[in-house]
Amino acid sequence: MLLIHDGETTDDASVPRTGGVPLVPGGFVWPTCRACGGAMQFLAHLPLDTGVFSVFFCQNDPGMCDDWDAASGANRAYVFSGELTAATVPADGETLLGAVTALRLHRDDEPVDGLVLGRLGGEPDWIQDDETPDCPSCATRMTFTAELEEGYDFATSANFGGGGRGYLFDCRPCGEAAFLWQR
Repeated sequence: MLLIHDGETTDDASVPRTGGVPLVPGGFVWPTCRACGGAMQFLAHLPLDTGVFSVFFCQNDPGMCDDWDAASGANRAYVFSGELTAATVPADGETLLGAVTALRLHRDDEPVDGLVLGRLGGEPDWIQDDETPDCPSCATRMTFTAELEEGYDFATSANFGGGGRGYLFDCRPCGEAAFLWQR
């Protein structure tokens, strides 16, 4: 399934999107970077059959906190379920993308009628070598969930090093998620 650009949407829309404000369960604490200590930037909201995925990565000093590495502590992915509400956004740090972009699901076996911004399921289309992470809880190889492209313009783009691609994984039994990017 492809993720196609579907225009702008509201900051807290429950649709697949990049940017805006994450929808989170009660008691959620905004993630901070292990390297610099700053609040991470919210990247994507992906409601799927297995839960609502939220992706964050550090953009306080791009390139200095190893935000591309799934295990560095400079990015964080979550799988949420249950009742979710808009998170309180920290006042400091590079916490939000410049715009909110809705993503429309589109079958990958049909002609594409828009800008492709990602893909759900299948196998990762690695730019470099396979970097599938192991679950931090059970050490099992995680399942590929989604791929995200940088974006279509500067305001909406994730900083994947210029021409990079993000990869989201999960471990369904443990309820864990992981994120990394390559260029």
